[in-house]
Amino acid sequence: MTNVSLEKIQFPADLRQLDRRELKEIATQLREFVLQSVSKTGGHLSSNLGTVELTIALHYVFDTPDDRIVWDVGHQSYPHKILTGRRDQMAHLRQKEGISGFPKRSESEYDAFGTAHSSTSISAVLGMAVASRNAGLDRRQHIAVIGDGAMTAGMAFEALNNAGVMPDVNVLVVLNDNDMSISPPVGALNHYLARLLSGKFYAAAKNVGRAVLQHVPPVLELARRFEGHAKGMVSSATLFEELGFNYVGPIDGHDLDALVPTLENLRELGGLQFIHVVTKKGQGYKLAEADPVLYHGPGKFDPSIGIQKSKAPARQTFTQVFGRWLCDMAQADTRLFGITPAMREGSGMVEFEQRFPMRYVDAGIAEQHAVTFAAGLACEGQKPVVAIYSTFLQRGYDQLIHDVALQNLDVTFALDRAGIVGADGATHAGNYDIAFLRCVPNMVVATPSDENEARLLLSTCYQHPGPASVRYPRGAGCGAEVHSGLDTIEIGKAIVRRQGKSIAILAFGTLLGAALQAGAELDATVVDMRFVKPLDQALLASLAETHQGFVTIEEAAIMGGAGSAVLEFFSSQGIDRPVQLLGLPDQFIDHGEQAVILSELGLDGPGVMRSIRQRFSSLLPPRLTSVAS
Repeated sequence: MTNVSLEKIQFPADLRQLDRRELKEIATQLREFVLQSVSKTGGHLSSNLGTVELTIALHYVFDTPDDRIVWDVGHQSYPHKILTGRRDQMAHLRQKEGISGFPKRSESEYDAFGTAHSSTSISAVLGMAVASRNAGLDRRQHIAVIGDGAMTAGMAFEALNNAGVMPDVNVLVVLNDNDMSISPPVGALNHYLARLLSGKFYAAAKNVGRAVLQHVPPVLELARRFEGHAKGMVSSATLFEELGFNYVGPIDGHDLDALVPTLENLRELGGLQFIHVVTKKGQGYKLAEADPVLYHGPGKFDPSIGIQKSKAPARQTFTQVFGRWLCDMAQADTRLFGITPAMREGSGMVEFEQRFPMRYVDAGIAEQHAVTFAAGLACEGQKPVVAIYSTFLQRGYDQLIHDVALQNLDVTFALDRAGIVGADGATHAGNYDIAFLRCVPNMVVATPSDENEARLLLSTCYQHPGPASVRYPRGAGCGAEVHSGLDTIEIGKAIVRRQGKSIAILAFGTLLGAALQAGAELDATVVDMRFVKPLDQALLASLAETHQGFVTIEEAAIMGGAGSAVLEFFSSQGIDRPVQLLGLPDQFIDHGEQAVILSELGLDGPGVMRSIRQRFSSLLPPRLTSVAS
């Protein structure tokens, strides 16, 4: 065997030049490269350590990029990126101007489909397969790599169901069964898969069949029938084969000697194939194997000692504020139900689950179901709180309108990761919730400016007898002291944080700090609006009598956002005042540090000052317009 080196593998074509026996050494080097790389940049670790051999096998067997591979969710695609010409770019993974942490079509021809949200892969490859069939590309293969957690989403089964009636297409579904999505997977379907895909009885039946074949050759057909019967009775093959797929598995996803020939056989068979691959999150790095959740998406760390707790006291994150509020409110109100679509840790609900297990519901990666499930609870007098990322609520939007708001049901939505999300980039950006929520009748839209305001507005919206949302960003706030009570305020009531002259800055959310900085420099009035819907119309009308210009600022899409709501109100009242809208532009914003992105967009203090000076120079004293920004 020759000495092999990962450095010589620039593209999959190089990999395919190797002897199969050399792949194990490449896997060892690739796993170490992933570990060392992610420890320097931060990013998804456990999931990528678990897919090293699978990635190698797929690129070794299939003729990528002509054959299409779609990585569901995509946070397990680092080995794929390394093997497809981007090894040297891993040093800038998820950093501004660097490569994305998810597959991205504009980044590489090997990224057949952009992913980051769950359960889209089978639908995408089915569409690709039909297109290839109609173009006469009968040999092209289309592979969806989907995790067991993603299989809890209805969209995956919609695609499987549709595939069963599509003739003459080549679709291979690879179920990467690592018994872990981000939070532990849940639901009856998952229990069914976990029990039946384990294959112990099935494997035993196959062994019996082999024994019969060895000693009694004349009963070959009987043995085959017995094996097929066992397969149908005790494995999930029944489920997938009834949908039209040929089921194979389970096989060890870290055994290249099993993976490669099996994939080669499935490639030759073509048609609808389903292979169940068992992998281990964090494979090869003991600390990640022991705690795959902790190492799911770590920041920078030293691999030799692992992730260490910070010694310096950190400011509370908004997620922590929500988690503590949820427990306190649940203690005070037994009607409260906490619901998450598979984001227990990310949404700060671990303590709540431990303390109130009968009132905790993880709906799985099924946002549509989570929202309508909450509606059902509310119909019977319960008070559900749906903890969901802003970007994931997009997936339950129809249910929010049709099942919650239309019936004016008492459901509170706690929207984490609102605004710029940093390293996860455009796919996870919570930029659109203000625009898509404020147009929905009966909906209250609250935008807390700091940690204490978040707790205050959570209590306020929870006590509101109808649908309401509270949006807050990823990470820590400004360090505001958080009071322990469950106080409320009047719905729609804003508060003046600074009294000034001529110009009024209306801040929606955590950009209040930038507004106050600008307000102090320009002697402007600064208002913490608190609510996008309903607006504090009385205050706005009063300010219009004493101010000549208005500025709105929000960490959200500027089109249809909070600023638009102010313009609409002024127009309806015949108030003729210029309004400058500051917010996120009409474009997808790539990954990078949150503070850097906000600064480049002019949404920090100096940026707000520059914008106001440019727009309202005639309303400012000369000494304020001439100050360098």
